[in-house]
Amino acid sequence: MQARNIFQRSVNVFAKLVRERSTNAAPSVTSVSIGAPSEKVFEREKKYGAHNYHPLPVAIERANGVFVWDVEGNKYYDFLSAYSAVNQGHCHPRIIDALKKQSELVTLTSRAFYNTCLGEYEEYISKLFGYDKVLPMNTGVEGGETACKLARKWGYTVKKIPENQAKILFVEGNFWGRTLAAVSSSTDPDCFTGFGPYMPGFGVIPYDNVDALEKALQDPNVCAFMLEPIQGEAGVYVPQDGYLSKVRELCTKYNVLMVADEVQTGLSRTGKRLACDHENVRPDIVILGKALSGGVLPVSAILADDEVMLTIKPGEHGSTFGGNPLACKVALEALKVLEDEKLADNAQRLGVILRGELSKLPKEVVPIVRGKGLLNAIVISSDKDAWDVCIKLRDNGLLAKPTHGDIIRFAPPLVINEDQIYECIDIISRVVTTLK
Repeated sequence: MQARNIFQRSVNVFAKLVRERSTNAAPSVTSVSIGAPSEKVFEREKKYGAHNYHPLPVAIERANGVFVWDVEGNKYYDFLSAYSAVNQGHCHPRIIDALKKQSELVTLTSRAFYNTCLGEYEEYISKLFGYDKVLPMNTGVEGGETACKLARKWGYTVKKIPENQAKILFVEGNFWGRTLAAVSSSTDPDCFTGFGPYMPGFGVIPYDNVDALEKALQDPNVCAFMLEPIQGEAGVYVPQDGYLSKVRELCTKYNVLMVADEVQTGLSRTGKRLACDHENVRPDIVILGKALSGGVLPVSAILADDEVMLTIKPGEHGSTFGGNPLACKVALEALKVLEDEKLADNAQRLGVILRGELSKLPKEVVPIVRGKGLLNAIVISSDKDAWDVCIKLRDNGLLAKPTHGDIIRFAPPLVINEDQIYECIDIISRVVTTLK
């Protein structure tokens, strides 16, 4: 009898652990304990890896849906979504299944040959977003580089800009990666200092300023204006209503390509398929990445119509891995998940709830809340430390990270539900209240 009771208690304990670790349950801990296993992970990365990142001290071992678990078994809400690369949630079963099936057939052919997956993907994504063609690449920054090359080529062959005089305009606070071209357009000293000489032919104007834009566009050598519809890395800056429409109008007026960097803002993150859709604006070039693979592997793309896209000829641009069969099948399924599960609608609805509740936080701690859909940020008052706030959030079962010192981005996977949003709001509220 005693053995039977011990066995039953063991079964009950195991069942409780399973329930707590299920993907639908909230984190069961109120105070996270970071122990030796995590410290070992931290130290090994510090010893053998380049010091080009400063991660929040949490060692993630596995993930599912809106949750991640560290090596100690602590469970957290993921409120960063790998910088919006896992809009569909971690390890979405449909996307993982597509990955598994294709990985057993063929993963890479290069573009030296045709493959059976690329055309299927190209047709779907082109029709979905309403453009003539797509050019597939790998990383988000490659998408930006590809857009710049294509814009210059269009500038010389279509707009007839004199050779080597084409200019591309960017905005202050932009962020599209850390290649030499990307940092050449940056206004963040941490990004560009010590990496010169910089790319010629780049100009920078204020964000959300149509007067500055029109003045700059009067230069006949400007071929493109590239911008994020909402500035993510800069701190989730949302432009005033009508700005994107005015950008479209002015670019058309001065025969300049409007290039929308939708790597972070696209793919349902802001409550629409693209952030530009909030103003019914159709850019000349759209750059996509991050969630284009649901966080499974690097996939990026640019979309454009024939007049622009076909200025690039064979041999003028490419990538060994760009458009590989594995990436195409994964991206195709990732896009279908966004559509089938109506994740843009979910982001729109829950984003309103999240911002409404965050706006009730004590103003002496959180003076500003901003965002659209489920791309949001809070600004922490100058007498508080945003890093410490994120450590306290971690200790209460929610992971976020500061940007630019006093801003914390809140961008959970778009599969999050209303109960979970309110649970996260409660965590954030409890942490912020302790800082009053």
